[in-house]
Amino acid sequence: MRTHIDIGRRQYVQLGFALLATPAIGAQAAVSVEVWKDPQCGCCEDWVAHLTQAGFSVKVNDQGNDAARKRLGIPDALGSCHTASVQGYALEGHVPAADIRRLLREKPQAVGLAVPGMPVGSPGMDGAVYKGRKDPFKVLLVAKDGSSTVFHAYP
Repeated sequence: MRTHIDIGRRQYVQLGFALLATPAIGAQAAVSVEVWKDPQCGCCEDWVAHLTQAGFSVKVNDQGNDAARKRLGIPDALGSCHTASVQGYALEGHVPAADIRRLLREKPQAVGLAVPGMPVGSPGMDGAVYKGRKDPFKVLLVAKDGSSTVFHAYP
């Protein structure tokens, strides 16, 4: 048995607007990341582009990297050229977007993630100037006491 629903033009238009205003099933709002970096640093810009391409919404501050690192609890020994914050976690250096997503999914009790230094081949340090070179590097999970463990190793 078929049922016929008779709706007027006004209800039809209202239904259309309601459907347009409803987010698609499975759609997610972009995760916001705030970054502090040197305004002249090209690799920092490349890392920001990596995050943007991975679907993150990024706010950039062209100063305050050292102060942000200290405020967010990353030890200076794990420092790099930029510091970021995402959903209560600190990010130091060239952390891959996939590891940030894993951090946010698993929600460990930690300060955040760090890729100390500026390893060639990490996101932002992988441009044409490096001619495909990829050095091994580790993403470290930084504990509240300043210690760290390997979160992900890249050979």
